[in-house]
Amino acid sequence: MRKDIDLEYLNNLLQEKLAVIIARRKGQEEDEAPVKLDQSKVGRISRMDAIQQQAMAKASGRRTEIERKRIIAALDRIQSGAYGYCLKCEEEIAEARLRFDPSAFLCISCAQYAERK
Repeated sequence: MRKDIDLEYLNNLLQEKLAVIIARRKGQEEDEAPVKLDQSKVGRISRMDAIQQQAMAKASGRRTEIERKRIIAALDRIQSGAYGYCLKCEEEIAEARLRFDPSAFLCISCAQYAERK
């Protein structure tokens, strides 16, 4: 377990982000509901707009779910004492990087290498 970073602060930050995501997901579920195609009430363009909005809401929901899983994984790493270490090279992740993205699981070098692939 790392002693050189403020784990309490980072843990609280992760918990706050998780609470925001959970609250946001409740609102997104309604936007992702199937589009009703009642032709007597809605014109073709309006239906297309509704379908496009639904697709955008689903994509946003997928991104939110990925972020939720990253936060939960980071909280698990805090509990296990593995937080703050790169999952690839096992070197320490810089505290500045963790403060910017507390769910980061790769050091900057490994993250840059993964982006180039």
